Amino acid sequence: MTGSAYETIIYSQEDRIARVVFNRPEVHNAFNTQMIGEIDDTFGRIMSDESVRVVILTGAGKSFCAGADINWMREIIRYSYEQNLKESLQLAEVLHKIYTLPKPTIAMVNGTTIGGGNGFLSACDISVASEEARFGLSEVKIGLVPAAISPYVMRRIGESKAREYFLTGKRISARKALEIGLVNEVVALDKLEGTVQEIAELLLTSGPEAIAACKELIYKTTRMSFEEVKKFTAEMIANLRISPEGQEGMAAFLEKRKPKWVKENNDV
Repeated sequence: MTGSAYETIIYSQEDRIARVVFNRPEVHNAFNTQMIGEIDDTFGRIMSDESVRVVILTGAGKSFCAGADINWMREIIRYSYEQNLKESLQLAEVLHKIYTLPKPTIAMVNGTTIGGGNGFLSACDISVASEEARFGLSEVKIGLVPAAISPYVMRRIGESKAREYFLTGKRISARKALEIGLVNEVVALDKLEGTVQEIAELLLTSGPEAIAACKELIYKTTRMSFEEVKKFTAEMIANLRISPEGQEGMAAFLEKRKPKWVKENNDV
């Protein structure tokens, strides 16, 4: 599947920054099976494309992502358990692929984000929201739960707030989303694009292998015992210090110059 073949998303790349845009503005970028498949394909391409250093995820129009498409829900209400399991696993796999991508991801939350949309922003490393954005984890209102997205949302807001918002389904303002940790930053809508671009450019000044290692460090150390962590972290830093990127970074620091990956970026 090529970028031009996508029907529900837009994929583009400029200056090592890839942009993935939910592109169903007529339904507030609600997702269906096709969109999930196209997102999966896109992040698979990003994973193997060394020219991509940073990923921005956003929505077309006035919404970020309104969760599951109501027309899709009309179909799945007639699905068997096996069919529902297959659909749910597909979404779970996509979220995990975004979360574990060894490249930094930024969610540019331009507007309304409901249900599963919160899973996409929570799976990203950094989420920046417009002041006009509104959020909702309202699955319980239709007899469901935020199942596939819960591991990622809970890592952002913690169990206490998850209990409050998962159970009540009440709406969350952008400022409240910032307060509870659902997003990292809130800015005026006209500042959103510039703020995200600044973060992306800042990420480009960091070593790409170091960023990948940082993400692995965060992911794995939270699941290890202290005994396991000691060995894992010692081995990681020892390997990085003797790696070409680590050697270049330390030499650049000592010689008071920018490392080569920054120079290369500035030459683009």
